[in-house]
Amino acid sequence: MNRFFVEDIGPDRATITGEDLKHLSAVLRLKKGDKVMLSDGKGSECQGEIERVEPGRAQVKTGPWRPCISEPHHKLTLFQCLPKAGKMEVILQKCTELGINALVPTLSARCVVQPGKDFDKKLQRYRKVAREAAMQSHRGWIPEVLPLVELKKADLSIFDTVYVAYEGEKETSLKAAMGERPGRRIALFVGPEGGFEPDEVQSLVEKDARPVSLGPRILRTETAGMAMVAQILFELGE
Repeated sequence: MNRFFVEDIGPDRATITGEDLKHLSAVLRLKKGDKVMLSDGKGSECQGEIERVEPGRAQVKTGPWRPCISEPHHKLTLFQCLPKAGKMEVILQKCTELGINALVPTLSARCVVQPGKDFDKKLQRYRKVAREAAMQSHRGWIPEVLPLVELKKADLSIFDTVYVAYEGEKETSLKAAMGERPGRRIALFVGPEGGFEPDEVQSLVEKDARPVSLGPRILRTETAGMAMVAQILFELGE
């Protein structure tokens, strides 16, 4: 069943507008009486029936709202250090499909790409990518794409557990680190193409982060986040 995110929600009706309306009417050619799934983008969903499609909007009669069954109970936030051009969108798309709750673009010492004056425009693009990926994968939550943060200024106080993917860690694997249950709010740090500098890892350790190995092979920055998210949610049964 086709899924749409809606913001205009009433007691028993919701309205689809914008790009979703174009997709509904011009691409899918849905019409009065067709069934759709709606999500508020914040973890709830319901089944609805299209009442009418008209210029500028489609009105849908909604059933009871319920928690979306596809959403993980654990909330994963990925701090992704800026990769080379084009990679962030792939990382965001795939990690949204896998189940992240949020992504934080992060600036670290070895980032080749530096944020320019147009970075706010990039954020808008990233948020669109997250929304489209959430819709495609039947998520009930649209992952937040938060403003850029410098690594040394990252606030980790809200997280129960923080894992740092670090090729210099030779003893503790991600699986071993998860032997201690991580809590519900989990942060993941992935470095840029050149990895983290040792003092950056140490600064994160001082904030109670845990460096972990992702195995004997060195993963690309666009692979590491996906691998971490997939393994963590697998280990947690989600």
